[in-house]
Amino acid sequence: MKFSPEKLNIPDQRMKPFIDPSEIWDLINNTKPDKAAVRDVIAKSLDKQRLTLRETAILINSVGTDLADEIKEGAKTLKEKVYGNRIVLFAPLYVGNRCINNCKYCGFRASNTGAVRKTLSDQEIIMEVEALEDNGQKRLILVYGEHPDYSPEYIAHTVKLVYSIKKGPGEIRRVNINAAPLDIEGFRTVGAAGIGTYQIFQETYHPEAYTWYHLGGKKRDYEYRLTALDRAQEAGIDDVGIGALFGLYDWRFEVLGLVRHTNHLEACYNVGPHTISFPRIKDAMSLNLDNKYETTDDDFKKLVAILRLAVPYTGLILTAREAPDVRREVMQYGVSQIDGGTKLELGSYSDTKNENQNLNREQFKINDSRSLADVIDELLDNDYIPSFCTSCYRMGRTGEHFMEFSVPGFIKRFCTPNAILTLSEYICDYGRGETIDKGWKVIEKNIAKLEPGVASQTREKIERIKAGERDLYF
Repeated sequence: MKFSPEKLNIPDQRMKPFIDPSEIWDLINNTKPDKAAVRDVIAKSLDKQRLTLRETAILINSVGTDLADEIKEGAKTLKEKVYGNRIVLFAPLYVGNRCINNCKYCGFRASNTGAVRKTLSDQEIIMEVEALEDNGQKRLILVYGEHPDYSPEYIAHTVKLVYSIKKGPGEIRRVNINAAPLDIEGFRTVGAAGIGTYQIFQETYHPEAYTWYHLGGKKRDYEYRLTALDRAQEAGIDDVGIGALFGLYDWRFEVLGLVRHTNHLEACYNVGPHTISFPRIKDAMSLNLDNKYETTDDDFKKLVAILRLAVPYTGLILTAREAPDVRREVMQYGVSQIDGGTKLELGSYSDTKNENQNLNREQFKINDSRSLADVIDELLDNDYIPSFCTSCYRMGRTGEHFMEFSVPGFIKRFCTPNAILTLSEYICDYGRGETIDKGWKVIEKNIAKLEPGVASQTREKIERIKAGERDLYF
């Protein structure tokens, strides 16, 4: 059902700015919650209802260790209800770091003359993807700077190229995009290549702060970036991802900005974002920012739990910017996707000799450089199901169709067995040593929790995987 303001007799707010800083600050400054109010909001979220801005502000302004713990416990419970204990894995692949923008927080900014500029050739892309496939990756996000070289036609070309690369049992089944905002025709061109999610981070939702950080290039236009995913929706891309870079402005404002963005997309297109990302500022070459808005570990853990409660059906992405110990804890509070085996330097997946990070060839520093195998091993130890599932995208369960399944919580019926099947593939094709035994034990434990009919079908598909079939899903 497409949005029709004429039939609903309401103003058409598509592709119009929707952030009112005074509204957000009024909620932050004047919402004074008590324990009962906080618990009522948590209960509403556990009923799988998205929270309003005011309700989110109640959680933000809650004080005291007891309430913080209740918020985190609520988020853990909600995550289990909606997504089960699976964690979806992916890897970023940087295609090119040429950029015309001048963002103070980014190592790729145009004024950083020390950055080594590079765009991977087609052959280099093939080598990178083959190296990723050798490790068992099935899901990639392709990352591009904002530059005329990275036109919609070029992005579409690289997407098709990645999908075409097969090595042994390896293949990439979902290609997501992190690139500059496009016009509607540009989004149509990229969408026609068969992408998954188109991801654009606003960085900061505060207009004045945004202007201060963005000194030049197209990205300086706050409103054009803010409405970018409206144009994606208008172009037929109904699977979009939003995000903010925490540390640029007050974390409370950014959380409400993300929720407001979610509200806007739902009001205009009947579907919220597929994912929300919340990276924190990390080291980058020639980075020169003060720590006025530094997001502490405690605040970070709280904001992740609040986001999970605020938007129960939306995937939360936790990146390798965070150290393993932080990732280990925060993952409990509702995270559904993480990257593993991440390398940011262009060409580094296939360059086995270059083991050290080189900030003059990276956008920022990562703090979890463990291999994909090590990340999977830890997930198994902590009773998660590592998942490479891509079934929703390929079965058309995106946009409004995804909402039909995910909002009531039915997605777990698909996610758990599909996670089990992709883990079975990984064990058969890439498992080593103790990982194999641990993986089958986790699989058996989780099959036992499925409905009998689904469990039987899952076991049957696993036997087919063991016999050599691949890419089986519900």
